[in-house]
Amino acid sequence: MLIGYVSDQRYLALADVLIEFESHSGSIETRSRASGAVYADITPGTYRVTLQRSGYGAKRSTVTLTGQPHHFRLLADDLLGYAWPKWVRSGESSEFRVHSVEAYKIDLWRYGWQKEHVRKIGWFDEHGPLATMQITPDGDYTQTGVEWNEVGYSSGQHHQRVVAPERSGLYYFHARTDSGRFFAFPWIVAPAKPTAPVAVLASNITWNAYNNFGGRSNYIHADHLPPTPTVNARSELARYNDPAFGTWNAAQYDPLSFDRPEPINHIPEATAITDPIEGRAACHVAPTEWRLLGWMERERIAYDLYAETQLHFGQLPLDAYRVVVISTHPEYWSREMYFAVKRWVTERGGRLVYLGGNGLNAEVSFPDDATMIVHNGDMRKLAERPELESRFGMRVESEANLLGVVYDERGVMTAAPYQVLEPEHWAFAGTGVSHGDRFGEASLHERIPGGASGHETDKISASSPQNLEHIAKGLNCDEGGGDIVHYTTASGGAVFSVGSITWPSSILVDPVVSRVTANVLRRFAQK
Repeated sequence: MLIGYVSDQRYLALADVLIEFESHSGSIETRSRASGAVYADITPGTYRVTLQRSGYGAKRSTVTLTGQPHHFRLLADDLLGYAWPKWVRSGESSEFRVHSVEAYKIDLWRYGWQKEHVRKIGWFDEHGPLATMQITPDGDYTQTGVEWNEVGYSSGQHHQRVVAPERSGLYYFHARTDSGRFFAFPWIVAPAKPTAPVAVLASNITWNAYNNFGGRSNYIHADHLPPTPTVNARSELARYNDPAFGTWNAAQYDPLSFDRPEPINHIPEATAITDPIEGRAACHVAPTEWRLLGWMERERIAYDLYAETQLHFGQLPLDAYRVVVISTHPEYWSREMYFAVKRWVTERGGRLVYLGGNGLNAEVSFPDDATMIVHNGDMRKLAERPELESRFGMRVESEANLLGVVYDERGVMTAAPYQVLEPEHWAFAGTGVSHGDRFGEASLHERIPGGASGHETDKISASSPQNLEHIAKGLNCDEGGGDIVHYTTASGGAVFSVGSITWPSSILVDPVVSRVTANVLRRFAQK
């Protein structure tokens, strides 16, 4: 009979896994087939199950078989890690959870204009054989979390915790093994109390939405894992072989846990802040947000860093700040976050700086502080109702009401410079530009090179505020360039938006992009 399937951390089928089932009546041995399927002549009941395959961590657990296929999971030998919690305030602590099959050392670094070594944390070795190797649960742990350090770490001495430094910022743990393997993972440290006029939000909700560790993200199997693991993605995933495939065409979507490592945020050890941003994912998550934070330190613009989730859970005191900055790709927000910031801007004089693209485009909710649900809806319905400008607009309102711009697919996956429309606007002070000039040609963005307007871009829409000033336009094809806009509110609030994911990739290397951003932040930070 079919017992279940075996897959790895990417939900790829694992063949030839040696599996032993033991019960009070005896034991039986079998191997997984090419599809990962496990067949054995046993009846439903509770078994001690042992799985072994070279290159993967061996695992022994108690499993109750019910007659429905069981989903066995193994974890490949590798070096991975994450901090838990991934976001804290100064003085709070997190546990570093590292998966390694050999001894490793770990250090803490702060990522600003320079990488600053904070301190050595120590060496960690096996004690028992392979004791630093993690064990993942069976089933779909993209929903429930990988729960590293939960198995076998019964003593408090096994849980290694680090107290967050006093200085707010983006920190990275550096893990290195005896043989030279290296992995870096981020840690967001907010201040214990506000220290600067500017608060910057790290887009950690977007990081989680794009994280496919465990086989699911909001882009791969967004609604739920399929019943069988993947053998060949190119031939099996609908996104590659179904012309009618829509990434989001379900009524409900399974949760996504933050309790997972995020390989997409890894930064190679030798990478300098002015180096090109290599790889497919790094160009729109933490490695690019680091470039903005480093630029702010280079320009001596003081800031406090927060996770977006800290805004949602009421840990960011908006009224203590004159400016809030969101950047790069802040695609997923809760309605609580949105209306808190909107009220702060429209009623209490807050100033919002949006240095990204495709932002606030879909609503998320939080069943708890470790899990989120993305409410993508059915995009086919969105296509049928053009007055609804986004996934967020389907459930809340168009984000253009706050940001002044909203994403659409024109110009997607292209990059280009901007063209100046209003050279007399104060944002261009000191740049020397004239009407029609181009700027933002230089970029560190290697996935989609070409300029500061790109990857995904936002434009003025029918929902944009009426008093909007349109000061520049990206030159992407099909009128797909990002719109740079500015507007003010009766309370003294203001919003400045650039409408482009690639803007932060240009900020260190393009003088006009740098000067415009500095002009905005310095003006908005004034009382």
